[in-house]
Amino acid sequence: MNQSCRHFFSAAAVALSALAIMAVVPSHAAGKGTSHKQQVVALLKSLETGDSEAASSINPQKYIQHHLTIADGLAGFKTLYALPKGSVKVNTVRVFEDGDYVFAHTDYLLYGPKIGFDILRFEHGKIVEHWDNLQETPAKPNPSGRSMIDGETAVSDLDKTESNKAMVRSFVDDILVNHRMDKLAGYYDGDNYIQHNPQIADGLSGLSAALQARAKAGLSIKYTRIHKVLGEGNFVLVVSEGIATDKPVSLYDLFRVQDGKIAEHWDVHQSIPPQSEWKNQNGKFGF
Repeated sequence: MNQSCRHFFSAAAVALSALAIMAVVPSHAAGKGTSHKQQVVALLKSLETGDSEAASSINPQKYIQHHLTIADGLAGFKTLYALPKGSVKVNTVRVFEDGDYVFAHTDYLLYGPKIGFDILRFEHGKIVEHWDNLQETPAKPNPSGRSMIDGETAVSDLDKTESNKAMVRSFVDDILVNHRMDKLAGYYDGDNYIQHNPQIADGLSGLSAALQARAKAGLSIKYTRIHKVLGEGNFVLVVSEGIATDKPVSLYDLFRVQDGKIAEHWDVHQSIPPQSEWKNQNGKFGF
């Protein structure tokens, strides 16, 4: 990535930082001890700061790692602290909680600029399991001028969490897994749709055009299985498995729902390495 592109994304990260602070440390948590969300944000930030005290959130007797190039257990996680100083930057922009799970959306500098989702599972107050998905940050905005990380951050409609999760699961199953394209328009409020995928423009029209173009070019990513659906209020994350160019891929899609319709979308796709390269045997999913 050239210097001008780095400056572009650095400026974007700074602009988001104030929003990020409000989003990842909700006001209702103040004065009530350290919430699970705060522990996750601190743990991810410790990769940048080297503050190993944040790792005390991890259960040292049980930490199941699904990042396939990191060894299992607390010792595997702590190898990340050995990265050269200044080589890691972490700006968590969104963080959500669903039962024992916390999931975060983060702008990383980690072996180069990346956008990532992390999912961490708590058990008896300690982090015992971790999943993630990382994608290289594109050099330029998408056709509508959006990045993979900007957009809405505020959680609302907590009473609609389960209905929003059910609707989004149906969307992924209908459209992305089974290609029931006659149902596509029913999931959207006309053309009112904000898109953060690097190659796709805003609107249902932009999505439809991109899907058709990819199909004609033989570049379609095939979703084969939904592994997990997590949500908090108006935000829903779907973890899926698929195939891209005949190779296995992990697919994380985050949706913002408004009035029962999909209003905004972010995603991260990551190739799954061959098993011979894994440093743990937990698999990419295993929910």
